Amino acid sequence: MSSLTPTGTTRPAPRAGSGRRVLVSSVSSDSHTWNLVFLQLLLEEMGHEVVNIGACVPDELLISECRRHNPDMVVVSSVNGHGFLDGRRMIGRLRDEADLADLPVVIGGKLGIRGGEGGGYGAELMAAGFTAVFEDGEGVADFRRYLEAPKPVAIVGGAA
Repeated sequence: MSSLTPTGTTRPAPRAGSGRRVLVSSVSSDSHTWNLVFLQLLLEEMGHEVVNIGACVPDELLISECRRHNPDMVVVSSVNGHGFLDGRRMIGRLRDEADLADLPVVIGGKLGIRGGEGGGYGAELMAAGFTAVFEDGEGVADFRRYLEAPKPVAIVGGAA
């Protein structure tokens, strides 16, 4: 069985047991879904199993879905520019849960409303508890490199 990739090429279905189980989500105020579909396809193309829980995800739902699916990593995407505010609150809630405190969680996309100014959110989001931050404007190269690392390390990079 094959399907289309984000670049429009055909790829085989992922092999069973390859890659990580990745939970994809947005922040609670972000109703955009195209970014989540793109991330799902990108992650699947890279051999990961993806659980996409959709847009406008309340913190409590993210926590319960993390427990339900037991992911190896959570990828949070923001398009509306409130990723910094919502993400900072959300990661605090997640890190307060003893069983989820060490779960790798990355965030990326449009994290603020400063438009072209962009940037500047990474250090504070890392301090709040994110494992990696990928701010809008750099493409997905840093995110891909992060995912391809055998044991991803903390990073502040380009867009997810």
